[in-house]
Amino acid sequence: MIFETTFTLPEIMVSDNLAKDMSEDDVNKLGTEVVRTFDMDKLSRVEWEERTEEAMKLALQVMEDKSFPWANASNIKFPLITIAALQYHARAYPALIPGTSLVKSRLFGDDPEGKESQRARRIETHMSYQLLEEDEKWEDEMDRVLITQPIIGCAFKKSYFDPVKGHNISENILAKDFVVSYYTKSIEDAPRVTHVMEMSNNDIREKVASGLFLDVELYQQNNGPVDTLQIAKDEAQGVHPSQQDKSKPNIVLEQHLWLDLDEDGYEEPYIATVHKETGKVLRLVARFFPSGVKKDDEGTVLRITPERYFTKFPFIPSPDGGFYDLGFGALLGPLNESINTLINQLVDAGTMSNTAGGFLSRGVKIRGGNMSFSPNEWKPVDSTGDDLRKGIMPLPVREPSQVLFTLLSLLINYGERIGGSVDILVGENPGQNTPAETSRTMAEQGMKIFSGIFKRTYRSLKSEFRKLYRLNQLYMIEDFTLGTLTIPVSDYNEDSKSIVPAADPNMVSDSQKLQQAQMLLGMSQSGPGFDVYQVQKRMLQALKVEDIEQVLPDPKGPNAIQQAPHYKVQEAQVKAEVKGKEIESKMQIAMMELQQAADLNAAKIAEMEAKAIKLQVEAAGVDAGHQIAKMQLELQARKQQQEGIMKSLELMQKAEKDSKAEAKTQAS
Repeated sequence: MIFETTFTLPEIMVSDNLAKDMSEDDVNKLGTEVVRTFDMDKLSRVEWEERTEEAMKLALQVMEDKSFPWANASNIKFPLITIAALQYHARAYPALIPGTSLVKSRLFGDDPEGKESQRARRIETHMSYQLLEEDEKWEDEMDRVLITQPIIGCAFKKSYFDPVKGHNISENILAKDFVVSYYTKSIEDAPRVTHVMEMSNNDIREKVASGLFLDVELYQQNNGPVDTLQIAKDEAQGVHPSQQDKSKPNIVLEQHLWLDLDEDGYEEPYIATVHKETGKVLRLVARFFPSGVKKDDEGTVLRITPERYFTKFPFIPSPDGGFYDLGFGALLGPLNESINTLINQLVDAGTMSNTAGGFLSRGVKIRGGNMSFSPNEWKPVDSTGDDLRKGIMPLPVREPSQVLFTLLSLLINYGERIGGSVDILVGENPGQNTPAETSRTMAEQGMKIFSGIFKRTYRSLKSEFRKLYRLNQLYMIEDFTLGTLTIPVSDYNEDSKSIVPAADPNMVSDSQKLQQAQMLLGMSQSGPGFDVYQVQKRMLQALKVEDIEQVLPDPKGPNAIQQAPHYKVQEAQVKAEVKGKEIESKMQIAMMELQQAADLNAAKIAEMEAKAIKLQVEAAGVDAGHQIAKMQLELQARKQQQEGIMKSLELMQKAEKDSKAEAKTQAS
């Protein structure tokens, strides 16, 4: 497609709506081309829509009137597809959304300082919060994906940043509203994909007021739905649109396509938003950022990597390589139709056998009109019993066929095998005296049919999470605070390859998770080398314990609890404390003895000083002088002894004080 208006690559990347700067002819040409290619792509999948319509009618048990073999004949819908879809949903939902921690960030290489581990935990907490709290509809939309995926064969989700709400959005897109080119093999390589959206007049006016959409005159015809899948949906819901309802939404086509607006010979990825009925272009914006443009040294564009918005959730890949995958609608649809036919034939045969009429000869004198009987009722006639026996011939109707019933059982059995809804997997007793290990093994083997589907869904969920990581990388402009945790913008500077779902695709059932956790716990108790915290955390997760951080805080986290020392260390500490007490007790006894000796020595010194004074007063002669000199020597010796005792006492008191201060410091 050639346009009159051209742009440079920088102009393309910064514009929020290129249609504002395009000529009127270019805008009209683009709108016409978008509607034309959409109609062409939709026409190429008409047969797929018809098969999907029939599958949805079978799954939703849509009742239809029958005129064969008679009016209002039996029209039972056997819930084979319904049971299979519910069984898959019941297993996939808790397996893929195990709790409040949905996102996991893997680590590659060594992390000696633990910085990458801390960054990984911040990203896990932030993205899980975004999915469950910010985008309040995420879990509900995922629930819808897991119930439509097994019926149709594939489901789609669209991940984008909503500037009005200010956070990321991941919404479920029905397969009927996601139209791809005939030549599409995968979403990543699709030449174009179209998302059919319903927007009210207010929705469009809001985007016009915010400058995202062009202000163009729109109109719509108030006709009923002509889309076969929409008609099937209305029949299943039991609703029909009113021709007088003026609140009919506008059909808007959001087409992801490739155009060459800078005339360099290389087409760039864009998003064109067009009103379906008028073909008016509302918006045209680039689907790439500067980081996705690869150039050579001369400035020539070598490759442009577009931003991905859509994620496909496949069920069973089509063996012929087609884009639309196989679901229970395709796998069990013909079988379900055959089962319905057999059941209705058996019921109709029973009806004919119980209420069949017959032929009356003209000789039988009975009043005209239909005649029916109630229990214990007798009707008078003008004919004899012999005439009645000769004039009445019942229809030769047989009872319901045992052969048809056997064939019905065979078809149901094989249908359940395909759908994975055999007795032991729907909670029914496998039989008396069946060993527990045998039942467990049978259930595990029965779940094998879901293992591959779970892994495909796991891969799609990983792709969706990486798209959301990329949106954080593009639109998160400031640090985010979650309680006491701060997630800096720099956490999203790395590549998104480390982001995966927290669910384990190999663990389908709760019993498998619990069994694995119990084995890990047993191994960790029998030998060293295990991270005890992680082992115990997995055990609590397998038991589905909520608020694990409150029950078992992370030893490296802010709520870490000081672990008790080993019992041998505790024993050594007790012995040291006892020995310390003994030493302290002996020291106190020694100090008391020294104090007592000091007091006794002080008393003796006082006594000797008194005697010396007395002798000096009563002194007479040489003998008295010798006695006084002797007493003074003894008194001096006593004082020196007293000083030694007091110094020893002071040293012991100082040692006791230092010991108590050291013990207090160690305790704190």
